[in-house]
Amino acid sequence: MPHIFLEYYMSRNILFFFLILLLPATLPAQRRTVAYTDYIETYREIAVEQMRKHKIPASITLAQGLLESGAGRSTLARRSHNHFGIKCGGGWTGRSVRHTDDAPNECFRAYRHPRESYEDHSAFLVNGRRYAFLFELKPTDYRGWAKGLKRAGYATDPSYANRLIQIIEDYELYKYDTKALSKREQKRLAETYPTGEHVVYIANGMAYVVARDGDTFRALGKELDISWRKLVKYNDLHKEYTLTDGDIIYLRKKKRKADKPYTVHIVREGESMHLISQIYGIRLKNLYKMNRKDGEYIPEIGDRLRLR
Repeated sequence: MPHIFLEYYMSRNILFFFLILLLPATLPAQRRTVAYTDYIETYREIAVEQMRKHKIPASITLAQGLLESGAGRSTLARRSHNHFGIKCGGGWTGRSVRHTDDAPNECFRAYRHPRESYEDHSAFLVNGRRYAFLFELKPTDYRGWAKGLKRAGYATDPSYANRLIQIIEDYELYKYDTKALSKREQKRLAETYPTGEHVVYIANGMAYVVARDGDTFRALGKELDISWRKLVKYNDLHKEYTLTDGDIIYLRKKKRKADKPYTVHIVREGESMHLISQIYGIRLKNLYKMNRKDGEYIPEIGDRLRLR
C-alpha cells in the first residue's frame, strides 16, 4: 500500500508540474472569445488597408473597434454601423443618430456600412489637431499609440490605454501592423528609429520627445544637448518630478495659446490643467490666466476651458 500511494502521489505532482508549465501559454487563449475572433476575421483587412493609407496601426484600429463596439454588438454598431463611438461634432454633415453615452440623447455619427465607419475613424484621427503627434510615432508602436489616444482625450476611461494594449497582445493584433508594411518600409523604419535613442518629433511647429520609463531630465538633457533645467521649465514641471512612460516633453517654450481652430476644451475624466496644457502645447500659467483660475483650481468633468 505505501508503494502504491507513493506512485500515485508522484504521478499527481508530475501532472501538476506540467500543468503549471503550460499555464502561461494557455492563458491568452482562455481570454479569447469567439465574438472577438469573429470580429477580427471580418474587419482585419479593412484595418490593414487603413494603415497602408493613413499610417494608423492596424492593431490600434482593430482594438478600438472591438472595444468601442463590443465586437460589433453594441447598439451603435448594429443600428448605425458606428464602430468607434465617434460623436457628431460641429463639422459633421452626414447621417446621425441619438444615443445616451456620457450624457443623455447625444448625437453620434451614423453610416451605411461598417467600412464607412473605419474610413471616418481614420479621417477623424488624421484631421484632429490633438492627434497630430501620434503620426510622428513609429507606425508599429501600438503601445505609444494607445497611451497617446488616452492622453489626447479620445476616451474618458482612465484605463483605456491599458485595455487597448491588452486586447492587442491577447489577440496578437500587432502582426497586422507588420503585414501592412512593405519590406522596404520595414527596413526604413529600422534605420529611422534606432534602438536606444529618443526620436525628436515635430507637431504644429513644436519639437518634443516621448519619455520612457527610467528616463530622467538630466539624461534627456545630456542626450539632446539641452539644459535639463530648461526641460523642467519648458514643461511646467519641478526638478523632483519622475518621468513616466508616454510623457510628452517639449524641447522649447510652449505657446501662449492654442493654434486655431481650437478655442475651447471640454474637460474629461482624469484630466488636469497640466495635462491639458501639454496636449495643446500651452504654457500652464497662460491656461490658468485665460480661464481666470488660480493654482488651487482643479478641473471637473464637463468644465469648459478657453484655449485662446
